[in-house]
Amino acid sequence: MGVEERIEQARLLYERAVYTGDVGVLAEADRELDKVEADLALARGRILHARFLEGGREDPLELALFERATQLYRLLGDATGEAESLFWVGCFHQVVRGDVGTAVPLLEQSYELATQAGDRATQSEALRHLGIAEHSAGQLDAARKLLENSVRLRREIGHLAGVAANQVGLIYIAAAQSRRDDALALAKEAYVTAEACGAERIMRQVEEARIQIKTPTGDQGEPQSQRAP
Repeated sequence: MGVEERIEQARLLYERAVYTGDVGVLAEADRELDKVEADLALARGRILHARFLEGGREDPLELALFERATQLYRLLGDATGEAESLFWVGCFHQVVRGDVGTAVPLLEQSYELATQAGDRATQSEALRHLGIAEHSAGQLDAARKLLENSVRLRREIGHLAGVAANQVGLIYIAAAQSRRDDALALAKEAYVTAEACGAERIMRQVEEARIQIKTPTGDQGEPQSQRAP
């Protein structure tokens, strides 16, 4: 049921309560509107996150929106929605606040819920950001495994721009592990994939990674730009 249908259903339930005295239906009306509010809060939070990625300025409303969505999805018993909104709460703490200690348990909880719900998209997002956390901590083997699993899920659901984004992280990991040939092969594949999707930001990230690979004394750490979803 879409947004308009849910709002219309709530209106009809209101009329039923008013004209027939069946006030028991108001709980159902609340659930329909809670679903609309949760979806809207999540959508607005994502827009604010995109603005942060572009301008680097935190909007405190972003976290409030993601937390409100999580609360509502949990009340509704919507595991898929809760998993996605929990991911975004974790992502906020990791990307916006740089608070990995707070982010990781939320990302792990998101992954567990998404796995139970069969939501591969949210699974892939959580794995990606857990991989980024491991990479930042210098745990390269763990980071590689997490990002490769995220790549696999993203391929399965056809999220090819996301595949290329994950490959940027894998390029840096390969370079840090002295797997230069693997890194260059990943860079070639990632660029082609990103170009086919029109993902220009990812194409730029691939080029940045390629330049660092070819600079013997260059920093092989993951760039800040790669930490975005």
